[in-house]
Amino acid sequence: MTGGPVRVMLVDDQPLVRSGLRVLIGETADLEVVAEAGTGAQAVEGAAAHGPDVVVMDIRMPGMDGIEATRRITAAPGAPRVLVLTTFDEDEHVYGALRAGASGFAVKDMALDDILAAVRVVAAGDALIAPGVTRRLIADFVRGPRTEPGRGARPVEGITDREREVLTLVGRGRSNGEIAEELFISVATAKAHVARLFTKLGARDRVQLVITAYETGLVSPSDPGR
Repeated sequence: MTGGPVRVMLVDDQPLVRSGLRVLIGETADLEVVAEAGTGAQAVEGAAAHGPDVVVMDIRMPGMDGIEATRRITAAPGAPRVLVLTTFDEDEHVYGALRAGASGFAVKDMALDDILAAVRVVAAGDALIAPGVTRRLIADFVRGPRTEPGRGARPVEGITDREREVLTLVGRGRSNGEIAEELFISVATAKAHVARLFTKLGARDRVQLVITAYETGLVSPSDPGR
């Protein structure tokens, strides 16, 4: 990321959707569309060729779908962040996008300004999953065809006891400020712990930390939340 506009790539098999987003983004000063694609394969090629900061990715496309395209894009060195644009309540494949490395989720019927805000949040390095949605989304994710949390879950290794506490709170959807308050530490210290967790666990953003917290049994769907 530089000091210039956020470079955005639009991926959707519906030209009308891409056109609408392109016009919307064109009216902003801090975002610009640098590439478009109508298929997953084109998205992978376009991301490598144009180096966007954020890829706004549809899931249901002919040929290579958005999940596989996300997996390939995020696996590349210096990969852009991927914001999945889908219909949350209908598209069960969104959970696959979590595993593939997506950094956020926006819904196609959201207000247009909210979609722009989602792009900015993801570009800034945050994960776009609102606290109220986090538990529902991740709880459904871990209830899929995989090990139940806390039952045969893989241990989390290489982190301190304090980092384990921070990871647990991240998994419960807490912000850095809330983590600081609960652990009686400064916000700067909480941010430092989260940053070290990114490095130690190889996580790109908070979405992946939340997944790790569930997969390792530190958090379960029945844990108290908001």
